Amino acid sequence: MLQAYRQHVADRAALGIPPLPLSAQQTGELIELLKAPPAGEGANLVYLFTHRVPAGVDDAAKVKASYLAAVAHGTETCSLISRELATELLGTMLGGYNISPLIDLLDDATAGGIAAKGLKGTLLMFDQFHDVQEKAERGNANAKSVLQSWADAEWFTSRPEVPQSITVAIFKVTGETNTDDLSPAPDAWSRPDIPLHALAMLKNKRDGITPEEDGKRGPIKFIEDLRAKGNLVAYVGDVVGTGSSRKSATNSVLWFTGEDIPFIPNKRFGGVCLGAKIAPIFYNTMEDAGALPIELDVSQMNMGDVVELRPYDGNALKDGKVIAEFKVKSDVLFDEVRAGGRIPLIIGRGLTAKAREALGLPPSTLFRLPQNPVDTRRGFSLAQKMVGRACGLPIVNGEQVGVRPGTYCEPRMTSVGSQDTTGPMTR
Repeated sequence: MLQAYRQHVADRAALGIPPLPLSAQQTGELIELLKAPPAGEGANLVYLFTHRVPAGVDDAAKVKASYLAAVAHGTETCSLISRELATELLGTMLGGYNISPLIDLLDDATAGGIAAKGLKGTLLMFDQFHDVQEKAERGNANAKSVLQSWADAEWFTSRPEVPQSITVAIFKVTGETNTDDLSPAPDAWSRPDIPLHALAMLKNKRDGITPEEDGKRGPIKFIEDLRAKGNLVAYVGDVVGTGSSRKSATNSVLWFTGEDIPFIPNKRFGGVCLGAKIAPIFYNTMEDAGALPIELDVSQMNMGDVVELRPYDGNALKDGKVIAEFKVKSDVLFDEVRAGGRIPLIIGRGLTAKAREALGLPPSTLFRLPQNPVDTRRGFSLAQKMVGRACGLPIVNGEQVGVRPGTYCEPRMTSVGSQDTTGPMTR
């Protein structure tokens, strides 16, 4: 397994990208090596198991979580992974197959505190929240500490706030950038493989952009050289993100401008996107990924410039002089970036609200709240009523209350559909 994997690493390195995450089969083979490690390979095996297996509900994550649970409970022994380390690694897997073992371990004298620490930072609890609540109500000290941590939103407060000043290097694409420029349709087959697909970003020559291989590989080294200077790279354009392939386009942009997600192979979050106009669905998708999208005048920003952004003041400066002023669409954006994305913020706020209700505490005041538009007292369109119903708004005098344009709302849903290439990409 190791020989084949090292060849794969070398093949991908020749393209300038990291290896693929381990598959379920490779993870199983890796576990067998962990049980009987070849001489001199111990540290490498633990690294691969820690950092190169997908989290969540991936098939490989199921294999990883199952073995870690066995080691953490003591039913399996591993010379390279202690019970404590196994429990700690379970706590890095976001949600899914790791949750039940962590909840069970709350009762363990050796690993209970470590399991509690892992659960405190885990948001994807869903119905298993009640399992922790029940343990807490029965007097389990570790479960009580988890519930209190969720109530105090430590998952949020432990993350850094958006800084007062952000220095970025400008990567500017003039004119309109549509999602097909960032995620070309002929390369749709590679969209789930984010690093590989990102090589096709801006692969076609255009004003100010020279691809490394026209029609095949974008200006990768140029972007990497900008990153190597030490500042975040901001993607800048006159019009950014029109078109429909917004998730894969966002993935490509963030591959070059974002930060690695700890313990999650080949995915990134964060980054800065600036545009005179950012297409709404692309803006929302950047929000979901923890990026900072800002609409402002970019006419005085040129390729390679170093610009200081002051997001709270709403200023962009070059050489100490203000070159643009802006106002973020909502101050909630700052909480979204801090939480690692709009989706983690929504789920996390809900978790905190449930924990506070369970503990008999008032609603949290930690989070910024969106400002809804003034009620015009006019009627609602059918579409507005449909969204209102999905959000659980009431029926008044026989009429469904709707949602006005610009209102922050969270529709309730029981299932989510996914089409063509997006399934494995968003799992």
